[in-house]
Amino acid sequence: QVQLVESGGGLVQPGGSLRLSCAVSGTIFSMYGMAWYRRAPGKARELVAHIDKNRNTNYADSVKCRFTISRDNAKNIVYLQMNSLKPEDTAVYYCNAGGTHYSGSYASGAYWGQGTQVTVSS
Repeated sequence: QVQLVESGGGLVQPGGSLRLSCAVSGTIFSMYGMAWYRRAPGKARELVAHIDKNRNTNYADSVKCRFTISRDNAKNIVYLQMNSLKPEDTAVYYCNAGGTHYSGSYASGAYWGQGTQVTVSS
């Protein structure tokens, strides 16, 4: 059974940084495409960043040059480093596994984590 467990969320001031982690078990992690999504209150779910098995990455325009997605295949973890955080980054962040990368985008896979809350506020 594939399981994804996110961690690293919290409350941070504008301009601050957080690193989210998503630990994956129950599958051959290195073969999976991975992604981070977020859902802000009252808004639709948004694809934030994704990384394929060859470590090619892509980002939403709203987070380019501020967020970095990476993966450690030895530890079965995908990370989202978030810098220069803004209040509009406030959301629940979800990890997704097993999706399909195409034309610079990503169609979500079947596996989701439980989400971790990120709140950016002074």
